[in-house]
Amino acid sequence: MSGVEVLRTERLILRHLMDDDAPFVLEHLNERGFIDNIGDRGVRDVDGARGYIHRAGGSYQRNGYGLWAVVLKATGEVIGLCGLIRREGLEHADIGYSFLERHWRQGYAVEAASAVLRHAREVIGLPTVVAITDPSNTGSIAVLGKIGLRPAGTIQVPGYDGESSYFTT
Repeated sequence: MSGVEVLRTERLILRHLMDDDAPFVLEHLNERGFIDNIGDRGVRDVDGARGYIHRAGGSYQRNGYGLWAVVLKATGEVIGLCGLIRREGLEHADIGYSFLERHWRQGYAVEAASAVLRHAREVIGLPTVVAITDPSNTGSIAVLGKIGLRPAGTIQVPGYDGESSYFTT
């Protein structure tokens, strides 16, 4: 599996996940911020991380999009995930993002998510993109507002405990 480049921004490259990203995925999915805000994916070793990457690759094939690795142009370091997800229980593609905690509050989420939203509209041709987040995740709610999504109530998404705040374009 290769790291096909999808997008570039001023500071970032978004590309397909690849097997070499397994150490990043393992670290990221086990960070407290990821588990608290997104959920425990049960990935506990490099083989589990590779399985997560291969599931992401399946979305690229089925939908033409998925979660992409976010890479710093300056260093080549993978710092997060950002992309579009097809979730059971949602009518439209969902924009999702998460970053290593050491890269929070540097504007990367807004930069990456803005580029993904433009790509969804202009390249993929999706007229509507939605987002969900935990109602207590004020950081994510702020990012969604900055990229132009607006609150549209709450929703119960299959596989998630409790209600999620729902946003739409």
